[in-house]
Amino acid sequence: MTEKFDVLVIGAGAAGLYTALCLPEHLHVGSINKNTLPVSASDWAQGGIAAAIAPEDSAALHVQDTLAAGAGLCDLAAVKFLVEEAPDCIDSLVKMGVAFDRAGPDLALTLEAAHSRRRVLHSADTTGKAVIGTLTAKVLSRQNIQVVSPAFALSLWLDKTGRCAGISTICGTRVKWLQAKAVVLATGGGGQVFAQTTNPSVSTGDGVAIGWRAGALLRDLEFVQFHPTALSKVGAPRFLISEAVRGEGAHLVDSKGYRFAFDYHPNGELAPRDVVSRAIFRHLQKTGEPHVWLDLRPIAVDRLRYRFPNIIQVCADWGIDIFSEPIPVTPAAHYWMGGIVADKFNQTSIPGLYAVGETASTGVHGANRLASNSLLECLVFGAQMAHLEVESENSQAFTDDEDVGEIWERSISQQDIDTIEKLRVELPSLVWQSAGICRGMRDLESAIVQVDLWRQEFASLPLSQTLNFLRPGQIIDFSPADAENSSVLRNWGEVGNLLDISYLILKSAAFRTESRGGHYRVDYPLTDRDWCRHTLIHQSNWYKSGLIED
Repeated sequence: MTEKFDVLVIGAGAAGLYTALCLPEHLHVGSINKNTLPVSASDWAQGGIAAAIAPEDSAALHVQDTLAAGAGLCDLAAVKFLVEEAPDCIDSLVKMGVAFDRAGPDLALTLEAAHSRRRVLHSADTTGKAVIGTLTAKVLSRQNIQVVSPAFALSLWLDKTGRCAGISTICGTRVKWLQAKAVVLATGGGGQVFAQTTNPSVSTGDGVAIGWRAGALLRDLEFVQFHPTALSKVGAPRFLISEAVRGEGAHLVDSKGYRFAFDYHPNGELAPRDVVSRAIFRHLQKTGEPHVWLDLRPIAVDRLRYRFPNIIQVCADWGIDIFSEPIPVTPAAHYWMGGIVADKFNQTSIPGLYAVGETASTGVHGANRLASNSLLECLVFGAQMAHLEVESENSQAFTDDEDVGEIWERSISQQDIDTIEKLRVELPSLVWQSAGICRGMRDLESAIVQVDLWRQEFASLPLSQTLNFLRPGQIIDFSPADAENSSVLRNWGEVGNLLDISYLILKSAAFRTESRGGHYRVDYPLTDRDWCRHTLIHQSNWYKSGLIED
């Protein structure tokens, strides 16, 4: 028999965990996570959570800053909702036990780029970890929440009326179906589609990919935020050096000690992220150097030790003493502004399917996210799931007419393994080169042709032929049931999703013939008033929204 839940929440970052906690407690909730708790981009978040709670700040100023960063594509009503709900969400986290830093009895606030006031709450430089740790403990203590992990969501189950009725999953070496009255996609972003990214290995665009394949409406997938300052050290991961260090006074310099960022924007290091990333990119092209330097020595030593202990430790682990030398940095893919179109209550274009956090496009980020609004979005919109009433939403839920219960045994071929490994290596390099910080039509079109060929090759694999035609209720066991086969199955699912989102990003970047926010075209370097529109994607169709009025 197919396992049945009231609600399935796919993903266990801030969006997924907070959503699960906010759902009505009488509902049987399945928390689906492809790793053991917690591994997510939220857990890696350093900077903090933005909220206008200082006496000299206001919701109006927070709205103004968010709209400015969004480059004309934010939804004003969504932004107002985000910032007005922020104080209550912060209060909720404090009551849960999140240990934000304090300045005396008050919550400590710092400044980040493109914010006009100090409004970013933090817990040293591991805010995400502090939030995720607290939320994870709460989820594990809830009797109505069943954690299902490791489990990888493969596809959505739509019933005969077109309503979302569950998902197919890889659980170890078994592929099976989970039925639900509602499904929430909260899988985060897709940074792993780029060779250079600050995102963890789990960020493979799963929610957007499975939503697209099921027919959900998508929006603005060309807008990718490239964080300006990721550690650039041979052999080291692209560890994010928080924007908060620049807010505290760190300088961006080249090998000669020159603060070049002011050549590109009057705010220098504190310009919006896309501006700083392009400034670094262009300066490296001009100088021919492999990286620039982030100098934290202008920050007082005591302040540095208090605010950034994790950065100090990670840099020390890689032989960098930030008290005596600057950190080598380059930009890396960091956050995906586009996603599945969702309203204030997270409802997508598919009945019974919801999207929260980076997976969703709610209108709050526009073409470029304001720093530290991402964790805030997870909380504010996750809280709206408290209003979910699944009993009245799906009168045909939990029918057994498609629960056939067939069990097949299959094997994994060497062709499957070799092709999956090849694509996992080659695809991110192609996307980084063609749709990275600066894009042009020739590279985009060439990459689209190559990705199409790879998608055809992937679809022809024996494993794809088996799993892509799985019907609701069918179960597949892959023998022998060992860890190696389990790893191959998950890798197959992630590579399939990476292929799909690379296609979506490349096509969207080619479609938008202007530069705006996180999308920069070298052949269309100006922002075009006629392109103050969203890119909308439904299945294989791309089209513009109506003109957005100022």
